[in-house]
This record gives sequence, structure tokens and C-alpha cells, in this order.
Amino acid sequence: MELSERKKKILAAVVDEYIRTAEPVGSKTISETGCLECSPATIRNELAELVSMGYLEQPHTSAGRVPTPQGYRIYVNELMERQKLSLEESEEINRSLNERLAQLDGAMTDIGRLTSQLTNYPALAVAAPAPATIKRFDIIYVDANTFIIVVMMSSNTAKSKLVPLPASVTQAMIQKLSSLFNANFTGITDEKVTSALIANTERAADDTLGLTSVIASFVMEVLSESHAPEAFVTGENRLLNQPEFRDPDKAHKLMSYLSGGGYILPEDEALLGKDEVRVLIGPENVADELKDSSVIVASYDAGDNMRGLIGVVGPTRMDYSAVAAKLKFLADGLSKRLGGGETPPPGMNDKLIIKGDDK
Repeated sequence: MELSERKKKILAAVVDEYIRTAEPVGSKTISETGCLECSPATIRNELAELVSMGYLEQPHTSAGRVPTPQGYRIYVNELMERQKLSLEESEEINRSLNERLAQLDGAMTDIGRLTSQLTNYPALAVAAPAPATIKRFDIIYVDANTFIIVVMMSSNTAKSKLVPLPASVTQAMIQKLSSLFNANFTGITDEKVTSALIANTERAADDTLGLTSVIASFVMEVLSESHAPEAFVTGENRLLNQPEFRDPDKAHKLMSYLSGGGYILPEDEALLGKDEVRVLIGPENVADELKDSSVIVASYDAGDNMRGLIGVVGPTRMDYSAVAAKLKFLADGLSKRLGGGETPPPGMNDKLIIKGDDK
């Protein structure tokens, strides 16, 4: 059922007031805002209908109303005013970004801390590194039943694995495999390690023991790990500032989940498209620990064909417009500094693409 304009105004007023006060909102409070030219009795009837439609709920019989996740969703998609940052806020964010990006070590954790400070919520920063390749193989013969695989990555990190064998192998075979892998498996990403490449290498080595498959499996493992996104969560204790988390058990459950590296985004949203801000509200979240929380994330250009994410986790009673505006400005600033070095197109700083919003 489509909401009338009056119901939309009442719902927006309830959400705005509840975000501001964290207290259930009654008809008297809405009538005092002066946003509607109707009687308190009419407002009470509209509130009751919004409850029956699932947009509001009444915690206690004598209490006012509070938004449901469905109410927050229509508020985010259609009703909230898109905020713009003040000149002072913009300058402060730019100054802080420049300071943190000047220190290359720990830049992602610093960006996460800045995000948490600006929003007063726990923050996450995710970077997807560029796919690494293997620069060199050293396959080392230990004895007839053991060899070691050592790979030097393009990121200048080394990985190794000790391989025990049920059957004897000669040193000449290990040397041949080392030469073949250096010739055929260096400088390529994991999607180019095909079954045909492995089979051709096995034939060239005259390998009847399955050693080529063992080495290729390790290659696939290290190449896959090399471009897994790295996530940093900071400011978990800021949850304690929110009335919803005054219950120590509730706060501890969510803080432990965040501190333990719990996954925050569904897999199909791990990397957003360009210039997007996404909002996940309550039950839309991926984990049970987040069902009473909201997550807002923004995507940025991290350079070298990589994208990153910054975001916050907080109660469903979050100031979505203010947080989204700050995240969008931060993401655009990061894209400008880390990506192509170009200023975002005119008007892009104010553009929010909200999940579920088709407008």
C-alpha cells in the first residue's frame, strides 16, 4: 500500500525526532513541530495506521512510536533530506586526510580512526590489493621424500611450504620442476593457472608422481590469498555512547563480533560500484550480531584498478543523512588522492546512491 503524503510527513517526523532523542515519539510531539496542519487526533490515527502497516511500532502501551527497519528503509530511500557538509567540516576532513595519507605506514587503520572520529561510530576500512604474481620459484630438494616450495611474490613477500612425499623423488626431477615453474608460472595471476597449463607442465617434466599438481595447488593458494581484501575495524568502544547499547551484554556481543573480524557486508556487496553509498538496515545485514544495527559504507578508488570501502556500524537509530554525507565526502577525498588524481565531477559530492533507491 502506497503511503499518502501526510503519512510520509508523519513518518519522517517520527524518525527525525527519534534519531534526535532516542525516545519514543508521541502525537503531541509531532503536532508541536508544526510540520502538519492537522489535529493531534488525526495524527494519532495516522500513527496507528503506520503501526499496522509495519513502519512504526509501539514499545509499550502507554509509550509513543519508534521506527521499524521497514520504516527506516523508506525514510532512507525517500524521505530524509540529503545533508551537505559545511565549509568548515569539509576543510577539517581534507586536512585530516592529508595528514593521515602522508604517513604511509598504517594508512588504512588511520583512515578507519578518522572515519570513527568524524561519525562517532565504529568504523571499517577495507582495501582490496592489486592481484600479486609470483616473481620466482625456488623448489628445494631436501631428501628423497621431502622438498620445499619457496615463492617470491611481486609484492616482495615470500611464501613457503614443506611437502612430504609417500614415494621417492630424485633431485634432478625437483630441479626440472623448478625450471618449468619459473618458465611458465611467473608473472601470471591465478585465473591464468589453468588445467591445461598444469597438464602441459606435468608432461614436460615427465612427472608421474603428481608433484606438478601439488606445486600448482600451492601456487593457486598463494595467488588467491594475495588479493583477498584486508579489513580494519576501529572505534568499537564508541558503541557504548549509544543508548541502545547501555545493556553490557548487547554491547559486548556486537563489540566482540567487530573486534574479531566478523564479516560485515554480504559477499555480493563486498566491493561497491563507483561513487556509491550503501545502507544496510537491521535484518538486511549479513550476520545475526548485526540484526539490531545499521551499516553504511562508501566506495572509493584506491588506484591501480583497486577499490576500497569505508563505513560505519551503529544502531538503527542512526543519523543516516549526516553519516552518509561524511562518508561520501571522505570517499571522494580518498579517490582524489589515491586514484586517478582527479577531482570528482561537479555535483558528485552531493550524490548518494542508496540501496533500494530506484530514483
